[in-house]
Amino acid sequence: MPPLQISSRDRRALIILGISLVISGAVYFWPESQPETSRAAAFSVPQAEKRLERLSRQAAALPAREEMLKRAKEELGRREKGILAADTPAQAQARLLEVIRRVAKSQQPPLVLRGSEFRDVKPLGEAYGEVAVTVQIDAGIEQVLNLMADIGNQPELIALSDVSLSQVSGKQKLVPARITVSGVVPRSLVPARKEGAF
Repeated sequence: MPPLQISSRDRRALIILGISLVISGAVYFWPESQPETSRAAAFSVPQAEKRLERLSRQAAALPAREEMLKRAKEELGRREKGILAADTPAQAQARLLEVIRRVAKSQQPPLVLRGSEFRDVKPLGEAYGEVAVTVQIDAGIEQVLNLMADIGNQPELIALSDVSLSQVSGKQKLVPARITVSGVVPRSLVPARKEGAF
């Protein structure tokens, strides 16, 4: 068999191929300066220590947060005792009118309500509703002021939302007054808003 003849061009290509294989093998198999496990450990130990420290702080703060939550729930429960409890909006309005009559009768001399007018139940924030009643009285200015102060001091969550006074009339100097009192009710008593209603 005759010897194989390689041209100078093929010889150069084989030499370049051999050199590139040696370099590629050296790069691929070259030992790293630090083993993979120790490098991972070097990165993960400080991170794990920081994470452990953060979790320890959160765990230490947990009893204080639970105590704050417990106190907040107790305070909310105490405040919500004043919500006008009723099954329907009409019952809530009647309950509010009953409270206003009770306060009017406790005045000296007792006040008589001339009339009452109920307003629609409206939303009050995200969790509650507001019911309102407007009453009319004729009384001396001091009695009107005392009535207004006593309404604000009731255990129920009620407050004055509007007061309208007219001119003094008669020898007794009675002031015709329209007083609107609002009370807090559960959100379930607020009627659902119809589509397209403003």
